[in-house]
Amino acid sequence: MRIVRYSRAGAIRFGIIDEKEVVELAGDPLFAGFETTGERVPLAEISLLAPSIPRSKIVCVGKNYHDHAAEMGGEAPAEPLLFLKPNTAVIGPNDAIVRPPQSQQTDFEGELAVIIGRVAKNVSADQALDYVFGYTIANDVTARDLQRSDGQWSRAKGFDTFCPLGPAIETEFDLDGGARVVTRVNGEVKQDGPISDMVHSVADIIAYASAAFTLLPGDVILTGTPAGVGPFQAGDVVEVEISGLGILRNTVRDA
Repeated sequence: MRIVRYSRAGAIRFGIIDEKEVVELAGDPLFAGFETTGERVPLAEISLLAPSIPRSKIVCVGKNYHDHAAEMGGEAPAEPLLFLKPNTAVIGPNDAIVRPPQSQQTDFEGELAVIIGRVAKNVSADQALDYVFGYTIANDVTARDLQRSDGQWSRAKGFDTFCPLGPAIETEFDLDGGARVVTRVNGEVKQDGPISDMVHSVADIIAYASAAFTLLPGDVILTGTPAGVGPFQAGDVVEVEISGLGILRNTVRDA
């Protein structure tokens, strides 16, 4: 099922996409289940929001595709290379990515995102996928020049608007179904890689992260990006598409 978070008539709601309509849910399905209100709303009458706003954290994995690790220099990490983004970086579909004045190079990084569904601590890789609520698309926007100059990644990855998410959470996504991450800038393909090229699997990432810190319902894990990362400018339209999950589209402007 495809779950969306949306705005309509000044209120924020959750719903399930059913063809060209949304079946309204009584509350956040992460905590309230899938009880419906009986209302159906045409998709054309709503504004999609980021499908999840993590209460706690966004866990990200660097250099997690073989080809991307190669393009960034060096070998792929033997263990998942973790870093965090603040939840204030999250924006939704069609929202603007804002290029900060501190940076002269902002890059796109299309990624598969995992939404955690229940408390996970010290879980095994064999059981890790049982803690997943669903999957969506992310863009791990990066101030590449600041990443180089700072020597660590918190500021470069953490600016407001640097974590677009959406358009929906798919609860039945097939990790082994041959899905690809495709990123386009103004319609031109910049990235196109299979999620099967991940160095560390989704299950391994969850197990590794949960051994370090407790994962809470609504936490988001960004699983890395394929080769082809590069810059974008104000006025550009950046799209990340993953088969089975849809298209995450954002405009770009300067601050």
